[in-house]
Amino acid sequence: MATQQLLPPAVAAPAKPLRRRRRDGRAAVLYLAPAAILLAALLAYPIYQLVLISFFDYGQPQAAGTAPLVFIGFENYAQLLENATFWTVLAKTVGFAGACVIGSLFVGTSLAILATRVRSLPRMLLFLAALGAWATPAMAGSYVWLFLFDTDFGLVNEILVGIGFDGMAHHSWTYGTFSAFGLVAAEVIWCSFPFVMVTMYAGIQAIPGEVLEAASLDGASWFLIAKSVILPMLRPLVMIATIQSIIWDFKVFTQIYVMTNGGGVAGRNLVLNVYAYQQAFAGSEYGLGAAIGVVMTLLLLSITGLYVRSQRRSDAWL
Repeated sequence: MATQQLLPPAVAAPAKPLRRRRRDGRAAVLYLAPAAILLAALLAYPIYQLVLISFFDYGQPQAAGTAPLVFIGFENYAQLLENATFWTVLAKTVGFAGACVIGSLFVGTSLAILATRVRSLPRMLLFLAALGAWATPAMAGSYVWLFLFDTDFGLVNEILVGIGFDGMAHHSWTYGTFSAFGLVAAEVIWCSFPFVMVTMYAGIQAIPGEVLEAASLDGASWFLIAKSVILPMLRPLVMIATIQSIIWDFKVFTQIYVMTNGGGVAGRNLVLNVYAYQQAFAGSEYGLGAAIGVVMTLLLLSITGLYVRSQRRSDAWL
């Protein structure tokens, strides 16, 4: 009688991958622990003081020690949320930061892709120019842009008039709400895109050449390769660059304060950071300024958390 070959019973997948993931996770925690401890030591106490001050009626007399502190609970937050100016400034801040983030990602990624397509000398010049913009202090860069767009002596107005736009003679770029925000956003993008460009260029260089060559042999154009091959593989780096850009652009202070002279005419170009400065130091309402800082911190944590969560749920997450 022919013997029947017995098939082995189905067994569960080995636990090695799970144990390896746990081991890798513990190793990652150990590697990150020193930096986490340092950040906690530097940030925990200031954040604690910020939250604490927001619960008190803390003005100039209290700061000078001539009046006692009065605990008012959430009154500063209630006053803030009932203030129509706060909601207007918040909406402008979100719109301004969103435009800066999108602009930085677009310009930085486009130039990173361009850097992979040019020869070594143009690539070196491109990186030197980008790093020069990145290394320029925010204060110096703001004044340079103000000089370029000056009403009477600005190079931009002179060029526009020279090519036939006579209406741009003595045009003020910082008077209107949208033109002032646009000018500041351009300066912020100018000093922010190099980080995105360097990050994306490093990611593109790490992509196996066989993948790009296969897509090219299949007849895909370079635009299609960038859209369907390069960008999906760069998704983790895009997430990092986006989070960094959100944090940087949401709390812009120097460029707005310098280029719009403290928030524009009648506060038309205020963002939350400048608004908090005005309330805390110009208005001597330190408790209210601290409440604005706490709200900003919570908003940044919420936006970052939602973005990371959406990326982790994506099928392209690796």
